[in-house]
Amino acid sequence: MEKQPQEVVLVGAGIMSATLSILLKKINPAIKISVFEKLDKIGFESSDAFNNAGTGHSAFCELNYTPIDKDGVVNIDKAINIAKQFETSKEFWSYLVENNYVSSPEKFLRPTPHMSFVWGDDDVEFLKKRYEKLSQHPLFKDMEYSDDVSKIKEWAPLIVDGRKGNEKVAATHMNLGTDVNFGELTRQIFKGLQDKNEITLETRHEVKDLTRLSNGKWAVKVKDLKSGNNKALNADFIFIGAGGGAILLLQKSGIPESKKFGGFPVGGQWLICQNEEVIKKHHAKVYGKAKIGAPPMSVPHLDTRVIDGKQSLLFGPFATFSTKFLKYGSNCDLFKSVNPGNVGFLMNCGLNNIDLTKYLVEQVMLSKAKKVESLQEYFPEAKLEDWFEQTAGQRVQVIEKQDGKGVLKFGTEIVTSQDGSMSALLGASPGASTSVSAMLNLMKQCFPDLMKNKWNDAIKEMIPSYGEDLAQAELVEASRARTTKVLKILD
Repeated sequence: MEKQPQEVVLVGAGIMSATLSILLKKINPAIKISVFEKLDKIGFESSDAFNNAGTGHSAFCELNYTPIDKDGVVNIDKAINIAKQFETSKEFWSYLVENNYVSSPEKFLRPTPHMSFVWGDDDVEFLKKRYEKLSQHPLFKDMEYSDDVSKIKEWAPLIVDGRKGNEKVAATHMNLGTDVNFGELTRQIFKGLQDKNEITLETRHEVKDLTRLSNGKWAVKVKDLKSGNNKALNADFIFIGAGGGAILLLQKSGIPESKKFGGFPVGGQWLICQNEEVIKKHHAKVYGKAKIGAPPMSVPHLDTRVIDGKQSLLFGPFATFSTKFLKYGSNCDLFKSVNPGNVGFLMNCGLNNIDLTKYLVEQVMLSKAKKVESLQEYFPEAKLEDWFEQTAGQRVQVIEKQDGKGVLKFGTEIVTSQDGSMSALLGASPGASTSVSAMLNLMKQCFPDLMKNKWNDAIKEMIPSYGEDLAQAELVEASRARTTKVLKILD
């Protein structure tokens, strides 16, 4: 029988570590959990509201989750999988509300319709095909479609006002969409854990090194950035959830699995509007189609956001480039990650992704005026003076060695040591929205026997649909009836 971990170290105080802390503590209250965060604030890197799209990624509006093949067939498999994962997240968050781990769901989750919007014959045809397939599935049965400008104007007037009368447009609309402040959610979870004395969390503490001991434990070297002092502790299990910084620490661990990964940093920048006359005319997240070569995090969207009680409109993100792996990282991060073992497949990946390189160069060169021109494709009457630029978060696109070549991976990757004593989360979108499923998958990789036996009932208590297929209409309806009420999703 698999031995339960007693001492656990989590690196990074973001949404992933917050989620894993609850899961581990509820299945084994005796586990001692220590969380170390380099910054002086919790959830301030990738989880912070302005550092991500805030979209409850449920595949309602994200067109890159439903690719179309050369024969014109729309594949909805990824969309269904992501939609299931977001329903799992909502069930878990409902459990947190009901058990006083989070006190104010309205502060981190707000009902915000999700829309897809396209123009031109080919894209309109694609969107209609997408709608026809998705709307047959229980998870998407409430999706609406229209190519009638007057109907689209009812949903989101800004995207049609001022548009040429003969332009062919189409949109889909899901009223069940959400806007999520993952930074606020992270802080509420950690506060709940600390109030119950269930974890130890230290900010301004940086994990500097990880060493495998002969007894199977890990020696963890931690630096107190306030005092400059170092301390050491041992752990049965380590999770590296440090966003873009995870790859550098993973490499320091020396586990063989780390040797086949590298990363390429991609930053983001928003255009933000706080003109109340404009803001009050738009209440939706409107996603379009990505340009050729663009990474998933750069799919353009015009969003209603409420952050710290203040409503804004955000458009973007526009890609930026920095050699940092974190927004508050070092300019040396990229160079530190390159070594003799990965330089070959990293260069190979670069040569095979010229479109991405070209896209990034074009994005970096864009002036504010040019960015507003891109915005005007979605909001024709947008005015330059109503918008300002703000840096978004930093992501690291994962590059994996496969058959001697470097393959650029989009999405989230879990890297686990062979014995399951260490795991790291790499990658980007859909990330935070699917954090619960990501951490459950991590636990299945690290503790397979325990997940099948001892831990199953405890997880089922937190996530009622766990182990069942959320493709079943009755199960979807029951799950949503509970979560929409507890989380106050529908007005």
